[in-house]
Amino acid sequence: MADHKDEIEKTIAILKKGGIILYPTDTVWGLGCDATNAEAIDKLNRLKNRSEEKSLICLVSDFKMLGQYVEEVPEVAYDILKYATKATTIIYDKPLRVAENIIREDNTLGIRVVRDPFCGKLIRRFKRPIVSTSANISNQPTPKHLKEISQEILEGVDYVVNLPLPNKNAKPSSIIKIGSDSTVKIIRK
Repeated sequence: MADHKDEIEKTIAILKKGGIILYPTDTVWGLGCDATNAEAIDKLNRLKNRSEEKSLICLVSDFKMLGQYVEEVPEVAYDILKYATKATTIIYDKPLRVAENIIREDNTLGIRVVRDPFCGKLIRRFKRPIVSTSANISNQPTPKHLKEISQEILEGVDYVVNLPLPNKNAKPSSIIKIGSDSTVKIIRK
């Protein structure tokens, strides 16, 4: 198994070329691409056979990066993330500096600050957010293990990160929507 540094360099090379990666996240195996590259996002949607109207999320490495991609992070978001016991994606109003085709019609975007060491290092080194979506064809079950990922997905990505999924009870993240007025709505527990 390759070490993290080598995998990070290989993965970044693919992301910079607009490629699609299959990678272990802090939740489940994910498909990802550069969240600032509209063509890469289109390519990912085609691979998943996914409607462009369905939302995608992106991952950032830390609170500092989060602040660079959202016009204003409500204070309550920091409290929720600080005390969350599981991976939590928050839908924010007024995202910035990401591809237009990742932003919802209501000008929102789901963003998760990762806790996984590999993802954190990868995103910090890449210096941009990475799209994260489950590694399945749209409307198919979310694979919890690499062996459950379809051949179509495996053959459709540009690179499969050679690291195990660290989370043994792989579950999708919680999703919470926070409005600019700090209203909180739980979308998925």
